[in-house]
Amino acid sequence: MTGKPARAAAVVAAMAVAVTLPGCARIRGHQGYVMDTALLAAVQPGVDNRESVQRMLGNPSLQGEFDPSTWYYVSRTTDQFSFGLPRPVRQTTVAVHFDKAGTVDRVDRSGLDRVVSINPVGDKTPTLGRKRGLFQELFGNIGAVGSTGLNAPTADNPNSRSTP
Repeated sequence: MTGKPARAAAVVAAMAVAVTLPGCARIRGHQGYVMDTALLAAVQPGVDNRESVQRMLGNPSLQGEFDPSTWYYVSRTTDQFSFGLPRPVRQTTVAVHFDKAGTVDRVDRSGLDRVVSINPVGDKTPTLGRKRGLFQELFGNIGAVGSTGLNAPTADNPNSRSTP
């Protein structure tokens, strides 16, 4: 009789491990542009223009915000374990710079070394101004609304009050 409960416990433990083990698997994700090194090497400064780059590489991931003559192709690979946040493993950013005539001026590449992690401070966004509580926000304007009417300061003398 001691063999059957021990065997049943071992089977239950094995089933529990088999069910929970896939939850620890690594999930690899890819976001953005799919890089083709042969096509990227084919882009030549002084030879290619906007149309030829778009035919070879496709539409850019984004254009420069302040300088629309720069096209960016961004590719990122991430790893994530169950219930964790994805973390970047590889990132490649290709910046194609065009001159005023629309010809490729230069092609820059950068990697994960240029990625910046931004950590927010707490749950609140810091703002300038007064720090008022709930009741001050709700009842703070009582008596202040409509003060431009009766008994409001006049333009001639801001400290005086007009009386009817």
